[in-house]
Amino acid sequence: MSYKAGLAFMKKLGSIILMFCVLVCSQSSCKVYSFTGANIPTDIHNFSVELLQNRANNGPASLAMVMTDKIKAKFQAEANLKQVSNDGDLQLKGAITGYTFTSDAPVAGTTSGLNKLTITLQIDFVNTKNDKDKWSETFTRYAQYSSSTNITTVEDQLVNEIGNQLMDDIFQKALVKW
Repeated sequence: MSYKAGLAFMKKLGSIILMFCVLVCSQSSCKVYSFTGANIPTDIHNFSVELLQNRANNGPASLAMVMTDKIKAKFQAEANLKQVSNDGDLQLKGAITGYTFTSDAPVAGTTSGLNKLTITLQIDFVNTKNDKDKWSETFTRYAQYSSSTNITTVEDQLVNEIGNQLMDDIFQKALVKW
């Protein structure tokens, strides 16, 4: 193949590749996908989260605010949606329905080797742009800690760890739809 023929072939190939790229990019899509696996319809631009009610019998006074802030942070960071104070395209509300400490691993001669903190959230989700995309679900997660550890020294850490797990579950249910 001569130099001129090779150059002409490369130009033609480049034109074909360019046309293919334009065709692929111009195809309209119904949804926006993110690196988190979120499946967000293009008509969804924002979300709102009501302060979770604390219906648990115990737990820190700040628990409702901590969990609510975690939901907001998760949706802002991983869905890249704007938070609005109310009437969002996606709406989340709910309650903390459980905050319990239990013994988890019996050890001979002592009452327990491990204790467990369990947090339960009841979440209501509504996609105002799609009447079929709404649900109410209970999410429960726990973390273990040594029975020799005073709970007051690890409680904030455990709440943070459990909260992150719960937010992953809520986000998956709301936007990843596994």
